[in-house]
Amino acid sequence: MITDIAPSHSAGTESPSFRMPANACDCHMHVFDAGLPFAKNAMLTHGSATPEQYQALQRRLGTSRNVVVQPSSYGADHRALLSALQKFGDTSRGVAVVTPDTEEAILEELASSNVVGARMNLVQYGATDLAMARPLAPRLRRLGWHLQVHMLPEAFLTHLDLLLSLGVDVVVDHFARVCSDEALVPLVERGVHKLLASGRGWLKLSGAYMAVPDGSSELSRLDDFVCSLVQRHPDRLVWGTDWPHVTEAIKPNDAQLANLLLKWIPDEDVRDAVLTSNPARLYQFTAQR
Repeated sequence: MITDIAPSHSAGTESPSFRMPANACDCHMHVFDAGLPFAKNAMLTHGSATPEQYQALQRRLGTSRNVVVQPSSYGADHRALLSALQKFGDTSRGVAVVTPDTEEAILEELASSNVVGARMNLVQYGATDLAMARPLAPRLRRLGWHLQVHMLPEAFLTHLDLLLSLGVDVVVDHFARVCSDEALVPLVERGVHKLLASGRGWLKLSGAYMAVPDGSSELSRLDDFVCSLVQRHPDRLVWGTDWPHVTEAIKPNDAQLANLLLKWIPDEDVRDAVLTSNPARLYQFTAQR
């Protein structure tokens, strides 16, 4: 299918080459509100990227559920996240930026608004650092939330045992950026397998352009790694667009990125699980919503 107008912040107009299953979930996207200030230490900023603009991409891709990940650009200001979750309704879940000092009333407000996880972006630093993970973990366990981390390969390897010791599910962003440091590829691959085999770890198949060497377009470098994960840990993988692709000056074609799933996961039942039942478990979607 070809649409008349390309969705904002995405190249191309075509749909993916396969039909998304019912309740397919985009597990990693962001919103940006031009009316809100960025944090003073924000390393990445972006123009307006609204729920309405994103819904045009949903129609193009054929997804119906989504996870709004609060960008580090806003620090611990949850206004853009909460507004987006209200607009998306029950087909959406949120991942917020919180710290051990976040007040209980704020955590309860987030939880009542369909937030189900906390994110630490340790690449584009903002309000969080990994020293907060251990004191934050008991609060995450009480809420039934997971911890989502965005880390460079060296940091992932250094802190893997810490992540495994927290007693909460840990979701690693963007393929663990596995091929971005070529010297560490074998170690990162083994580390990801260890995390997923623990029964507490998840990996996001999102932002493939961040998982290869800077400036490279050779996404095929990820093929063997992802195929090994699909073979051994298909129930610990979820997929996301990374819209509006904040790190990319030239926006990628989201349909082409989605089509990578056909190559990596040729089995339709397994692919459908990565798009539907896996995110339903992780993000606490019910059968009805």
